[in-house]
Parts: sequence; C-alpha cells; structure tokens
Amino acid sequence: MTNEILILPGDGIGPEIMNEAIKIIDVCKKKGLEVILRYAKIGGDAIDTFGVPLPNETINMAKNARAILLGAVGGAKWDCLDIYNRPEKGLLKLRKSLNLFCNIRPIFLYKQLSEASSLKIEVISGLNIIIVRELIGGIYFGQPRGFNNYSGIRCGYNTCIYDETQIRNIGRVAFEIAINRKKRLCSIDKANVLETSMLWREVMCSLAYEYKDVELSHMYIDNAAMQLVREPKQFDVIVTDNMFGDIISDEAAMLTGSIGMLPSASLNNEGKGIFEPCHGSAPDIAGKNIANPLAMILSLAMMLRYSLFNTKLAERIENAVSNVLDWNLRTYDIAGDFKTRIISTKELGNMILEAF
Repeated sequence: MTNEILILPGDGIGPEIMNEAIKIIDVCKKKGLEVILRYAKIGGDAIDTFGVPLPNETINMAKNARAILLGAVGGAKWDCLDIYNRPEKGLLKLRKSLNLFCNIRPIFLYKQLSEASSLKIEVISGLNIIIVRELIGGIYFGQPRGFNNYSGIRCGYNTCIYDETQIRNIGRVAFEIAINRKKRLCSIDKANVLETSMLWREVMCSLAYEYKDVELSHMYIDNAAMQLVREPKQFDVIVTDNMFGDIISDEAAMLTGSIGMLPSASLNNEGKGIFEPCHGSAPDIAGKNIANPLAMILSLAMMLRYSLFNTKLAERIENAVSNVLDWNLRTYDIAGDFKTRIISTKELGNMILEAF
C-alpha cells in the first residue's frame, strides 16, 4: 500500500534540514518504500502566504496523510503578531486536530559525542532515556485563558486541567514502553501543590496495578530537573504532563551535547504522527547551510519505525548517522575537538546518504 507523507518544511532552518531528509526518502523509495510526498505550509510560512498559521488545506492534507514530517516553526519575524495568530499556534492546533496526545522523545548519547556534553563523560556515558509527554491537554489548551483588568491592573491567566482519561491514556503508553525496556517508570508531577498533579499521581498509581512488572516511582518536577543534571542515568522511562514535559525534555536534550541531535514523535491511537526535531527554527542561522540536519534525519527514522512500521530502513538510517559520526564529520554545533572536521548541512546530508 502506498502511504501519503505530508511534508511541512516550516520556518527558519526547517526547509534546509528537510531537504536532507527528503534525499533519504528518495533513496528509501528506490529500496521499496511506497510513499507519496505531499507539501503544505504551516507556521510563519503559512502566515506570510495565507494570513493564518494553519490553513484549512493543511489540516485536510494532514488528516489524509499517514504521517507528517515537520521542519520547525516560529521566529522573531512573527513575534509582533497577536498571540493567537503566531506560528506556534498552528502547530498546537494541528496536534489537537489529529488527537496527537502522545509525544515520545528519546534522549540518547552517541558515544562519539561524549565530549560535546557539558557534563562529565562518566555522568552521561551510555545515556538512554525515553520521555513520554502528554501533548494535547494541560495548561497549553485549558480554558478559560486570556487577559483581564482588575482594578486598573492588567492580568494574564491560564487554566491547567486534566481529566483521568487523558492521564490514563498517556500512562498506558509509558507503561507499555517501560515494560519493553528496563521495567522502570518515573512519573513527574507537582502533586504537593497542584490538584491536576494530585489526580495525575492517583491515576498513575492505579495503572501500576495493571503493570506489576514495572517499578513505578514519582518525582516532583523541580527535583527531577535537578536529578537529570546530577545523575541522569537513574532514569529509564519518564512520563509527565504537557508543560513539565516541554521543559524537562529540552533540559534532557542538552545532556547529549546538542539539541540538534534529537528527534521526536507525536502520535495518536492509530499510529499517525508528526515527526520533528526537538529543536526550534533557529532563524539566526537560517540560510547559512550550517544547521545540523541529524535530528531531522533521525525524525524520519522514527516515522519509518512508528507510522510506517519499517524497522529495517529505520535502523539503516540510525546506523548511517553513527557511521558518519565515526568518520569525525560534524556540523559546528557538535564540532568537539580538533580531530573533527566541520562540514555544512548539505555535506552532512550527503555523507549520511553515502553511509546509508
């Protein structure tokens, strides 16, 4: 069966790194992958063309696609716009429209990049964590929200809300991942002060009775942030809510030396998903041919694994990335010591093709 893949290059460095992923898709097609690529706009690119960050055409194409490959959205160019019409709102709306409730972020360290981390090698060597983040609930979507005026003082307000079904859905995903790894799951919350976290912890504990082979632990978000830097390898699988997950996954990404190395998958119950790098649009380096395309390329590997169920091609891409790192070829963000050679975005993409 031929699957439709929707390509959303987005903003900033998005189109540049997407080009390198498309090169690999073309080679995969020659090796038997049956996909058709469609293209659409999102974020600032869509605002410039259509006046909105997520046109109806993009939503309809996304609903018809088996998977979506996304570059990045956002940039200072659009920061002056009304908050409800900025590029990031398009991505949030798309996640909600497709019910992409589950974000999976693998946090791993290639041994070749041990020296790129700001932490000591013995602290991060062999790092391999999965962060499972609830993606369409919590404070980013809760109502009411907005601005108001109380006694002449401007106020902004947001609502954080979770129901037990949302928590149970993301919890099951995390437990299923944990049972196939080291059977350890850490749930991160703020149950000492937040009612949503109190419910979160209660539901996670109830799920633990169904997964008796998995050791469930709990940690407050502030302590978890500290522990990730102090002793990151104590974690295996982490599950947390939307806002905490947003923050802690970026912190964890930097343990690997560069956020430019890490992919992510946002999935619904049917395996449809958006696959994108963890990093942003990096408008300061856009168009300079120096951006790191590896997170984008590894996001393609996640798409093959989770939505197209082609583990063989996914592993070939992952092995190619490792091989190129063995050759001491780097973009500047992961350059490391004098032994490495700094190459451009396009050159690194070409080397992945050679290793593939």
